[in-house]
Amino acid sequence: MTRPHALVTGASAGLGRDFARLFAANGHDLVLVARRRGRLAELATELAAEHGIDTLVLAEDLSDSGSPRRIHAAVEANGLSIDVLVNNAGFGTNGAFAELDLAREIAMVHVNVTSLIELTRLFLPAMIARGRGHVLNVGSTAGFQPGPFMATYCATKAFVNSFTEALAEELRGTGVSATVSCPGATATEFSSISGNDTAPLFERGVVATSSDVARHAYGAMKSGHVVAVPGLMNKVGVQALRLTPRAIVRRVSGGLIKGKS
Repeated sequence: MTRPHALVTGASAGLGRDFARLFAANGHDLVLVARRRGRLAELATELAAEHGIDTLVLAEDLSDSGSPRRIHAAVEANGLSIDVLVNNAGFGTNGAFAELDLAREIAMVHVNVTSLIELTRLFLPAMIARGRGHVLNVGSTAGFQPGPFMATYCATKAFVNSFTEALAEELRGTGVSATVSCPGATATEFSSISGNDTAPLFERGVVATSSDVARHAYGAMKSGHVVAVPGLMNKVGVQALRLTPRAIVRRVSGGLIKGKS
């Protein structure tokens, strides 16, 4: 019997790398996608040595509108069937929206939203036809609230959260599941790249490890859960949002997110 295949985007670091290690340890061959081919090749070598799996490395920038179709074409050209699609790739920025670089904000929407939609649409029909498969999207607790000083990022994660829940309902009875992992602050290179590492949320808040978040998301996916929020404080925070006036939510959220200039 052939091993199932998992495709992981953003696999060169952080959550994506930990997802790849989890799937490899649980008997999946892998398609690893990220911009940095060197890091992907190192990870592929490591996982092949540890678990005896096969890997396909695809160096693609998901801000490029052509990348999802190139990824899909490469998978088909190699005769692979994707059993698990992990839409993990994403990035953020920090600052007043009117002062941020417009091209980078638009690129963020392409990576966090557009590529996720397209990859899901490209790989999902084959899963449905086979009657099995999983889509695991990485959303965020940030998607449950507006995020002043990370306005675009939080909006993209709101889309991912909502899209996945709707997709899960559409997939009921097909044998295919959709799960969205909604972590809070997590220790990855995301915070330094986005400029969030100087924000109170990261400096004084509870910051999870990427390995813990990945394990929680993996378990939720295998159990068929639709929304997975790791960590007690994150769960409490998400529930509290439902009872808190929106003006207060906006003010508190902005205070936690705004980085030091």
